[in-house]
Amino acid sequence: MRARRVISVVGCHAEGEVGDVIVGGVLPPAGHTLFEQMECMRRDHDDVRRLLLCEPRGSVARHVNLLVPAVDPTCRIGAIIMEPTEYVPSSGSNLICIATVLLETGIVPMQEPRTVLPIEVPGGPVTAHAWCRGGKCELVEIENVPAFVDRLEAALEVDGVGTVTADIAYGGMFYAIVDGPRHGFRVEADEARDLAVFGEKVRHAARQQLDVVHPGNAAIRGVSIVQINRPFAGVGQVTANTCIVAPGRSDRSPTGTGTAARMAVLRARGQMTVGDWMDHASLIGSRFRGRILGDTTVAGRPAIRPAIAGRGWITGFHQYVLDPDDPYPLGYVLNDTWGVSGATAQ
Repeated sequence: MRARRVISVVGCHAEGEVGDVIVGGVLPPAGHTLFEQMECMRRDHDDVRRLLLCEPRGSVARHVNLLVPAVDPTCRIGAIIMEPTEYVPSSGSNLICIATVLLETGIVPMQEPRTVLPIEVPGGPVTAHAWCRGGKCELVEIENVPAFVDRLEAALEVDGVGTVTADIAYGGMFYAIVDGPRHGFRVEADEARDLAVFGEKVRHAARQQLDVVHPGNAAIRGVSIVQINRPFAGVGQVTANTCIVAPGRSDRSPTGTGTAARMAVLRARGQMTVGDWMDHASLIGSRFRGRILGDTTVAGRPAIRPAIAGRGWITGFHQYVLDPDDPYPLGYVLNDTWGVSGATAQ
């Protein structure tokens, strides 16, 4: 066998969303901070993301995470999160996968009944609390980066739809949060394709019409994901949602950063307070539990400290190779399967 490169990956999913973890074959990128390292990957080493996410090795329903040494001395390890069209500051489902892989493969020693694992992501330090038994992570709760509202009830003019009202909030990336029934959706699995088409239209409108910038890091900007919800069912209840991940497909999990963003909106509206919890349910019926741990601020803006809990499962151990004669070293995509738009970058 000839190979230009060999990359070792542990497969994992969190409540249905694939968040595989690179454990060998890729060196940490350059940069003094983890955010700079993420930008270096995006600018200089995007071939890694394309190789693993695009066909024939990957799919639009996959994310990959690169383990790197932490820069923050309070963290045990760092991670760079790569999604189908972008690199993101944080991700609940990916962090659940990362914690599960680190502990269940022995990269980080597991402590039963609970392992506390500080992880650095480009958006800042987070903490994973893993409840473990018999060598298995039975539940992982992520104390995520602060979540906050950018604006409520923003009016968007959406091509072929008309005016759509969205709440814009940050939970690790920026979300446009839309009421599904208001636009004729029950938010159920048989609507998945229509939800994806609608969500992509809203995302494009939000990126074109709203100047959304993180107040603490101007390089984090623009709506990444559109969350389409049923109305909030109340504290301690289950509410259905789906998050349309670019380039246009439903997150199979309930989306951790999306749950954080929605709790920030509900806190701003007085529908949740510190100590309250809610369950988000995905189109496949999986659930994340979100909790508001406390109030805080981000560059003077009111924010919450969110936590997101869910389960992860290892799915396999893989070695991906690139033959020197392979005519598609960056893979390829077609929009019959690669989301709505077929784009590989935001």
